[in-house]
Amino acid sequence: MSDDGTRPESGLTDDDFSPVWPDDDRPRIPRVADERKALTAYLEHYRATLEMKCGGLTTKQAGRRSVPPSTMSLHGVVRHLASVERWWFQQNFERLDVPMLHPGTSDFDPPPDATLEDDLATWRAECEASRRIVAGHDLDDTARPLDWDEDVDLRWLVLRMITEYAQHCGHVDLLREGVDGRTGS
Repeated sequence: MSDDGTRPESGLTDDDFSPVWPDDDRPRIPRVADERKALTAYLEHYRATLEMKCGGLTTKQAGRRSVPPSTMSLHGVVRHLASVERWWFQQNFERLDVPMLHPGTSDFDPPPDATLEDDLATWRAECEASRRIVAGHDLDDTARPLDWDEDVDLRWLVLRMITEYAQHCGHVDLLREGVDGRTGS
């Protein structure tokens, strides 16, 4: 930084960037990495972003809906991403005989007795199962998803999950700001 607070090459200051949460403990994405490390680092970053954005909230706060007619809430996004983790990694890639997490209901519409704490624990367990599957396979390993007529490799699946999380972390940013005004990347 120069004396006037600008960065020498870009001329930008800290005010030109999104605020960072003071308690941000997400793993840093490496700037130079092999393919597997880069892919898993991005996925872990987005998982940690979801965890961070839900931190310190009650079930009631996390259940706050966005703008009508949407029924989306932070709690619903957590439930949805737990289901997506199970669906893609366990049910489709590994073909494990595990039940759907929320059969007959919308992930985005938690029932009245659902708690954020319990659903975060479920999501964490699903992420851990997904991590084990990714660690146990090469990126070139393939599987045929249910009801598809073509194979996908693990690389495709990890990229698919990165896009799923990126989309929903954008929602999560807006949802959290609507709960308590907290913003930041």
